[in-house]
Amino acid sequence: MKVGTVALVGRPNSGKSTLVNNLVGQKVAITSPKPQTTQFSMQAVYQDEDAQIIFVDTPGIFAKVSRDTRLDSAVKSRQVNLAAERTLKHDIDVILYIVDHTRRRGIEENRILGIVRKIDRPKILVINKIDLKSPSYLAEYKFLEDEFDSVVEVSALKNKHLPNLVHEISKYLKEGDRIVIREDMPTAALNLDSKLYIAENIREKAFLVLRDELPYKIRVVVDETKKRKNGLFYIKARIITTDKRYKKMIIGAGGLRIKIIGSMARKELEVATGQKIYLDLKVEVEE
Repeated sequence: MKVGTVALVGRPNSGKSTLVNNLVGQKVAITSPKPQTTQFSMQAVYQDEDAQIIFVDTPGIFAKVSRDTRLDSAVKSRQVNLAAERTLKHDIDVILYIVDHTRRRGIEENRILGIVRKIDRPKILVINKIDLKSPSYLAEYKFLEDEFDSVVEVSALKNKHLPNLVHEISKYLKEGDRIVIREDMPTAALNLDSKLYIAENIREKAFLVLRDELPYKIRVVVDETKKRKNGLFYIKARIITTDKRYKKMIIGAGGLRIKIIGSMARKELEVATGQKIYLDLKVEVEE
Protein backbone atom coordinates (compact mmCIF):
# COMPACT_ATOMS: atom_id res chain seq x y z
CA MET A 1 0.00 0.00 0.00
CA LYS A 2 1.24 3.50 -0.86
CA VAL A 3 1.15 5.85 2.16
CA GLY A 4 2.15 9.45 2.76
CA THR A 5 1.24 13.02 3.60
CA VAL A 6 0.23 15.54 0.93
CA ALA A 7 -0.02 19.30 1.45
CA LEU A 8 -2.29 21.54 -0.61
CA VAL A 9 -1.29 25.14 -1.24
CA GLY A 10 -2.85 27.87 -3.35
CA ARG A 11 -4.28 31.34 -3.31
CA PRO A 12 -7.60 31.96 -1.50
CA ASN A 13 -10.67 30.40 -3.15
CA SER A 14 -8.63 28.23 -5.49
CA GLY A 15 -10.71 25.24 -4.39
CA LYS A 16 -8.42 23.50 -1.89
CA SER A 17 -11.11 22.78 0.69
CA THR A 18 -13.59 21.54 -1.93
CA LEU A 19 -10.90 19.27 -3.33
CA VAL A 20 -10.12 17.79 0.10
CA ASN A 21 -13.80 17.23 0.89
CA ASN A 22 -14.48 15.44 -2.40
CA LEU A 23 -11.29 13.39 -2.32
CA VAL A 24 -11.98 11.96 1.12
CA GLY A 25 -15.69 11.57 0.39
CA GLN A 26 -16.78 13.54 3.43
CA LYS A 27 -16.96 17.16 4.42
CA VAL A 28 -14.05 18.06 6.68
CA ALA A 29 -13.08 21.55 5.48
CA ILE A 30 -15.13 24.73 5.44
CA THR A 31 -16.02 26.04 1.98
CA SER A 32 -17.38 29.48 1.18
CA PRO A 33 -17.31 32.11 -1.59
CA LYS A 34 -15.66 34.40 0.97
CA PRO A 35 -11.84 34.27 1.02
CA GLN A 36 -9.83 33.34 4.15
CA THR A 37 -12.45 30.93 5.46
CA THR A 38 -9.85 28.26 6.23
CA GLN A 39 -7.91 29.65 9.20
CA PHE A 40 -5.78 26.67 10.22
CA SER A 41 -4.21 23.61 8.68
CA MET A 42 -6.66 20.73 8.52
CA GLN A 43 -5.77 17.06 8.09
CA ALA A 44 -8.04 14.50 6.43
CA VAL A 45 -7.63 10.87 5.39
CA TYR A 46 -8.15 9.41 1.92
CA GLN A 47 -8.11 5.64 1.67
CA ASP A 48 -8.71 2.98 -1.00
CA GLU A 49 -7.36 -0.52 -1.59
CA ASP A 50 -4.02 0.74 -2.87
CA ALA A 51 -3.26 3.90 -0.89
CA GLN A 52 -3.77 5.88 2.29
CA ILE A 53 -3.09 9.59 1.94
CA ILE A 54 -3.16 12.22 4.68
CA PHE A 55 -4.20 15.50 3.06
CA VAL A 56 -3.15 18.69 4.82
CA ASP A 57 -5.34 21.59 3.70
CA THR A 58 -3.35 24.74 4.43
CA PRO A 59 -4.82 28.21 4.78
CA GLY A 60 -4.59 30.30 1.63
CA ILE A 61 -1.31 32.14 1.19
CA PHE A 62 -1.82 35.84 0.69
CA ALA A 63 0.11 38.68 -0.86
CA LYS A 64 1.84 41.20 1.40
CA VAL A 65 -0.64 43.54 3.03
CA SER A 66 -0.52 47.15 1.84
CA ARG A 67 0.39 49.89 4.28
CA ASP A 68 -3.09 51.33 4.36
CA THR A 69 -4.64 48.01 5.35
CA ARG A 70 -6.05 47.96 8.86
CA LEU A 71 -3.67 46.49 11.43
CA ASP A 72 -5.90 43.62 12.51
CA SER A 73 -6.29 42.43 8.90
CA ALA A 74 -2.56 42.68 8.31
CA VAL A 75 -1.78 40.66 11.43
CA LYS A 76 -4.40 38.06 10.49
CA SER A 77 -2.94 37.64 6.99
CA ARG A 78 0.62 37.31 8.29
CA GLN A 79 -0.45 34.71 10.85
CA VAL A 80 -2.21 32.66 8.20
CA ASN A 81 0.80 32.87 5.88
CA LEU A 82 3.10 31.64 8.63
CA ALA A 83 0.74 28.77 9.43
CA ALA A 84 0.83 27.62 5.82
CA GLU A 85 4.64 27.87 5.60
CA ARG A 86 5.08 25.92 8.85
CA THR A 87 2.91 23.13 7.49
CA LEU A 88 5.07 22.75 4.39
CA LYS A 89 8.22 22.44 6.49
CA HIS A 90 6.83 19.46 8.40
CA ASP A 91 6.98 15.86 7.22
CA ILE A 92 5.31 16.35 3.83
CA ASP A 93 5.82 13.81 1.03
CA VAL A 94 4.12 15.61 -1.86
CA ILE A 95 2.94 19.17 -2.50
CA LEU A 96 -0.15 19.97 -4.56
CA TYR A 97 -0.14 23.51 -5.90
CA ILE A 98 -3.76 24.37 -6.76
CA VAL A 99 -4.40 27.10 -9.33
CA ASP A 100 -7.71 28.48 -10.56
CA HIS A 101 -7.37 29.06 -14.31
CA THR A 102 -10.43 31.36 -14.34
CA ARG A 103 -8.45 34.04 -12.45
CA ARG A 104 -5.48 36.01 -13.72
CA ARG A 105 -2.08 35.43 -12.17
CA GLY A 106 -1.17 38.00 -9.57
CA ILE A 107 1.21 38.84 -6.76
CA GLU A 108 -0.32 36.09 -4.63
CA GLU A 109 0.90 33.46 -7.09
CA ASN A 110 4.44 34.85 -6.92
CA ARG A 111 4.29 34.66 -3.13
CA ILE A 112 3.19 31.02 -3.26
CA LEU A 113 5.77 30.08 -5.87
CA GLY A 114 8.52 31.61 -3.75
CA ILE A 115 7.52 29.34 -0.87
CA VAL A 116 6.99 26.20 -2.96
CA ARG A 117 10.33 26.54 -4.76
CA LYS A 118 12.16 26.29 -1.41
CA ILE A 119 10.61 22.91 -0.60
CA ASP A 120 12.54 19.89 -1.83
CA ARG A 121 9.61 17.54 -2.37
CA PRO A 122 7.76 16.14 -5.40
CA LYS A 123 5.34 18.80 -6.61
CA ILE A 124 2.16 18.43 -8.64
CA LEU A 125 0.52 21.37 -10.40
CA VAL A 126 -3.25 20.96 -10.10
CA ILE A 127 -5.25 23.14 -12.50
CA ASN A 128 -8.70 23.38 -10.95
CA LYS A 129 -12.15 24.39 -12.28
CA ILE A 130 -11.69 22.89 -15.74
CA ASP A 131 -15.48 22.56 -15.93
CA LEU A 132 -15.50 26.34 -16.48
CA LYS A 133 -14.46 27.30 -19.99
CA SER A 134 -14.69 31.06 -19.65
CA PRO A 135 -12.98 33.15 -18.51
CA SER A 136 -9.76 31.20 -18.80
CA TYR A 137 -6.21 32.42 -18.25
CA LEU A 138 -4.62 29.02 -18.63
CA ALA A 139 -1.89 30.47 -20.88
CA GLU A 140 -0.66 32.55 -17.94
CA TYR A 141 0.09 29.37 -15.97
CA LYS A 142 1.71 27.35 -18.75
CA PHE A 143 5.25 28.34 -17.76
CA LEU A 144 4.72 26.58 -14.40
CA GLU A 145 4.52 23.15 -16.01
CA ASP A 146 8.31 22.93 -16.36
CA GLU A 147 8.77 23.52 -12.62
CA PHE A 148 6.55 20.64 -11.48
CA ASP A 149 6.94 16.87 -11.56
CA SER A 150 3.38 16.38 -12.85
CA VAL A 151 0.41 18.43 -14.07
CA VAL A 152 -3.20 17.32 -13.54
CA GLU A 153 -6.37 19.13 -14.60
CA VAL A 154 -9.40 18.63 -12.34
CA SER A 155 -12.76 20.00 -11.34
CA ALA A 156 -12.93 19.64 -7.56
CA LEU A 157 -16.55 20.78 -7.50
CA LYS A 158 -17.71 18.38 -10.24
CA ASN A 159 -15.45 15.47 -9.16
CA LYS A 160 -13.73 15.39 -12.55
CA HIS A 161 -10.39 13.55 -12.88
CA LEU A 162 -9.94 13.12 -9.12
CA PRO A 163 -8.95 9.43 -9.57
CA ASN A 164 -6.27 10.61 -11.99
CA LEU A 165 -4.96 12.97 -9.32
CA VAL A 166 -4.83 10.20 -6.70
CA HIS A 167 -3.00 7.96 -9.18
CA GLU A 168 -0.45 10.70 -9.87
CA ILE A 169 0.08 11.36 -6.15
CA SER A 170 0.62 7.65 -5.49
CA LYS A 171 3.61 7.63 -7.88
CA TYR A 172 5.56 9.73 -5.37
CA LEU A 173 4.56 7.86 -2.20
CA LYS A 174 6.40 4.98 -0.56
CA GLU A 175 5.12 1.51 0.25
CA GLY A 176 4.17 1.08 3.90
CA ASP A 177 1.55 0.22 6.49
CA ARG A 178 -1.52 2.35 7.06
CA ILE A 179 -0.80 5.45 9.12
CA VAL A 180 -4.23 5.51 10.79
CA ILE A 181 -7.16 3.12 11.08
CA ARG A 182 -9.81 4.96 9.07
CA GLU A 183 -12.62 2.64 10.22
CA ASP A 184 -12.11 3.76 13.84
CA MET A 185 -12.53 7.45 13.02
CA PRO A 186 -15.92 9.22 13.38
CA THR A 187 -15.01 11.61 10.53
CA ALA A 188 -12.25 11.72 7.94
CA ALA A 189 -10.70 14.66 9.79
CA LEU A 190 -7.68 13.84 11.94
CA ASN A 191 -7.27 17.06 13.90
CA LEU A 192 -10.85 18.22 14.44
CA ASP A 193 -12.55 17.43 17.72
CA SER A 194 -16.35 17.43 17.66
CA LYS A 195 -16.77 21.00 18.94
CA LEU A 196 -14.42 22.44 16.35
CA TYR A 197 -16.16 20.45 13.62
CA ILE A 198 -19.51 21.90 14.72
CA ALA A 199 -18.11 25.43 15.03
CA GLU A 200 -16.62 25.32 11.51
CA ASN A 201 -19.93 24.09 10.13
CA ILE A 202 -21.85 26.98 11.71
CA ARG A 203 -19.24 29.54 10.61
CA GLU A 204 -19.49 28.32 7.04
CA LYS A 205 -23.29 28.71 7.05
CA ALA A 206 -22.95 32.27 8.36
CA PHE A 207 -20.68 33.14 5.43
CA LEU A 208 -23.04 31.50 2.94
CA VAL A 209 -26.11 33.34 4.24
CA LEU A 210 -24.50 36.73 4.80
CA ARG A 211 -22.22 36.74 1.72
CA ASP A 212 -20.51 40.13 1.29
CA GLU A 213 -22.58 41.95 3.89
CA LEU A 214 -20.49 40.76 6.83
CA PRO A 215 -16.78 41.61 7.17
CA TYR A 216 -14.38 38.84 8.03
CA LYS A 217 -14.92 39.34 11.76
CA ILE A 218 -16.81 36.39 13.17
CA ARG A 219 -15.91 33.28 15.08
CA VAL A 220 -18.03 30.51 16.55
CA VAL A 221 -17.72 29.00 20.03
CA VAL A 222 -19.48 25.77 20.96
CA ASP A 223 -20.16 25.86 24.71
CA GLU A 224 -21.97 22.55 25.19
CA THR A 225 -22.75 19.29 23.43
CA LYS A 226 -24.90 16.75 25.22
CA LYS A 227 -27.09 13.77 24.40
CA ARG A 228 -30.42 14.29 26.20
CA LYS A 229 -32.74 11.64 27.62
CA ASN A 230 -35.31 12.26 24.88
CA GLY A 231 -32.74 11.20 22.28
CA LEU A 232 -31.97 14.70 20.98
CA PHE A 233 -28.37 15.79 20.69
CA TYR A 234 -28.22 19.27 22.26
CA ILE A 235 -25.70 21.85 20.98
CA LYS A 236 -25.25 25.28 22.54
CA ALA A 237 -23.20 27.67 20.42
CA ARG A 238 -22.45 31.37 19.96
CA ILE A 239 -21.58 33.39 16.87
CA ILE A 240 -19.26 36.13 18.11
CA THR A 241 -18.66 39.34 16.16
CA THR A 242 -16.93 42.65 16.88
CA ASP A 243 -19.66 45.27 16.60
CA LYS A 244 -23.35 45.71 17.44
CA ARG A 245 -24.19 46.56 13.83
CA TYR A 246 -22.71 43.25 12.71
CA LYS A 247 -24.79 41.47 15.33
CA LYS A 248 -27.93 43.01 13.81
CA MET A 249 -26.86 41.84 10.34
CA ILE A 250 -26.37 38.27 11.55
CA ILE A 251 -29.69 38.14 13.42
CA GLY A 252 -31.64 39.80 10.60
CA ALA A 253 -35.15 41.26 10.62
CA GLY A 254 -37.31 39.31 13.02
CA GLY A 255 -34.43 36.91 13.64
CA LEU A 256 -34.78 35.46 10.13
CA ARG A 257 -31.10 35.20 9.23
CA ILE A 258 -29.96 33.52 12.44
CA LYS A 259 -32.81 31.04 12.01
CA ILE A 260 -31.67 30.23 8.47
CA ILE A 261 -28.03 29.86 9.58
CA GLY A 262 -29.07 27.60 12.46
CA SER A 263 -31.38 25.51 10.28
CA MET A 264 -28.72 24.95 7.59
CA ALA A 265 -26.10 23.97 10.17
CA ARG A 266 -28.50 21.69 12.05
CA LYS A 267 -29.56 19.80 8.92
CA GLU A 268 -25.99 19.17 7.78
CA LEU A 269 -24.91 18.07 11.25
CA GLU A 270 -27.85 15.68 11.44
CA VAL A 271 -26.79 14.07 8.16
CA ALA A 272 -23.14 13.89 9.31
CA THR A 273 -23.92 12.38 12.72
CA GLY A 274 -27.07 10.40 12.00
CA GLN A 275 -28.73 12.00 15.04
CA LYS A 276 -31.56 14.42 15.67
CA ILE A 277 -30.08 17.72 16.79
CA TYR A 278 -31.34 20.72 18.73
CA LEU A 279 -29.12 23.72 18.01
CA ASP A 280 -29.29 26.59 20.51
CA LEU A 281 -27.58 29.39 18.58
CA LYS A 282 -27.02 32.96 19.77
CA VAL A 283 -25.07 36.02 18.63
CA GLU A 284 -22.78 38.02 20.90
CA VAL A 285 -20.54 41.07 20.54
CA GLU A 286 -16.94 40.97 21.70
CA GLU A 287 -14.96 44.06 20.73
